[in-house]
Amino acid sequence: MAKTTKEVSKLSDVDLCYLTAEEAIAAFKSRELSPVDVMKAVIARCEKVNPKLNAITYSHFDRALDQAKKAEKRYASSNGSARPLEGVPLAIKDLHPVEGEICTWGSKIFEGVRADNTIPIVERLLEAGAILHIQTTSPEFGHTGPYHSPLWGATRNPWNGDYNCGGSSGGSAAAVAAGMTILAGGDDGGGSIRIPSAACGVFGFKPPFGRNPGRLLPTNLDWILHLGPITRSVGDAILMQNVMSGPHPMDAATLKPKLEIPAELGGIKNWKVAFSMDLGYFEVDEEVQKNTLQAVETFRSLGCDVEEVDLGWNYGAYDAWMTHWEGLFASVAGHHLPRWQYEMDPYVRELLHRGMNHSYTRVKQTEFVRTEMYNKLGPLMEKYQLLICPTNAVPSVPLWHRCDDKNFTINGKHVDAMIQWCMTYPFNLLSQCPVATVPSGFASSGVPTGLQIVGRTYDDISVLTAAKAYEGARPWRGTRPNL
Repeated sequence: MAKTTKEVSKLSDVDLCYLTAEEAIAAFKSRELSPVDVMKAVIARCEKVNPKLNAITYSHFDRALDQAKKAEKRYASSNGSARPLEGVPLAIKDLHPVEGEICTWGSKIFEGVRADNTIPIVERLLEAGAILHIQTTSPEFGHTGPYHSPLWGATRNPWNGDYNCGGSSGGSAAAVAAGMTILAGGDDGGGSIRIPSAACGVFGFKPPFGRNPGRLLPTNLDWILHLGPITRSVGDAILMQNVMSGPHPMDAATLKPKLEIPAELGGIKNWKVAFSMDLGYFEVDEEVQKNTLQAVETFRSLGCDVEEVDLGWNYGAYDAWMTHWEGLFASVAGHHLPRWQYEMDPYVRELLHRGMNHSYTRVKQTEFVRTEMYNKLGPLMEKYQLLICPTNAVPSVPLWHRCDDKNFTINGKHVDAMIQWCMTYPFNLLSQCPVATVPSGFASSGVPTGLQIVGRTYDDISVLTAAKAYEGARPWRGTRPNL
């Protein structure tokens, strides 16, 4: 439940760090709270907590405080000059260039290299008044589901430091969960928003391809990659989406017209919802299964008719995603191999070598798999408004989980350690489907689990409506990691 301004004015410094953007902005407007107060509290939180987690690559605290003072003046002005995200702390992933700031991509190749441009979504967030105070960790080139890199080490899960925070937007999700920021940006090529959001117990949203401008890679026409929000509430993600989305003159794939998501969304009573525990071929941890079934019951309590379905998908989806990912990855970073390969993460090196050897024919054949998958999902979604399933097949993996671990198992069965424990990448193959992840509970390890809410193509509003209804029935913000 959102806090009133009177309640906000009595909060401790730690409580200030766990405000939503909606609550903070309301308090700024009423003058019950200053952006300076919030920024000071967030900075103090970063300084206290980050040594335990290792989620921050670079900080900009002095500049952030100066900007918070300017935001305070905007709110005090009588001319209504405050912008939509004025004064709200924002974390940016260390894959997202900001002009003049170091952007390492988690790689020694770019250590100390400053960006010469700002990607559109970040530019829009900053122009809307959000204040960049930290940049957050990512695995080298954002290549995989867990987070650690040769340059920055590993980021611990805020709920249990023996476990990984998830990747690739792991530092962002950990920072949101730990109260080190209010808003965070991420990108998602195989689940990189949803995987860490689920593992850290926060909200993540993968918009459909074209909703938000790309420009992260030399091409913005590749359909696998999506840029989107990581937040503590659905409402905050909506705030971010309404700022980030819309056509951009340098991105031919961005959709027109801009989608404006209303702040007030309705209920989901009488909605028909499809449910799959395994998407046809995933091995799913028993604790994840238990929490997922509880989430299913929440949807039923909201008046939904939930039916279990058989998608008929198979392991070919994994092969297709890996082939496309390796080919894309090699086209972007393969030229670094001769000079840098022995300073890369060994698995990154392996991915690049594999990608360099893929034929054009093999990469194009992945489109056949995508088509076959949608031939099964599309008719199903004519009957159902949503599909729900687990986000990750395990709560998380150990802190230094290796993608080449040949002994990785789920329920005693061997599973490919790269990303086959993440039930996210199928919806990057079906990139036109918007997907959210919401917390579904906790495992015995103390690590959160997540539930994916998958919508029909380009039906962002239904996904966010369902997520907000679920959040109202099972609020997660009141529980914080013990840091």
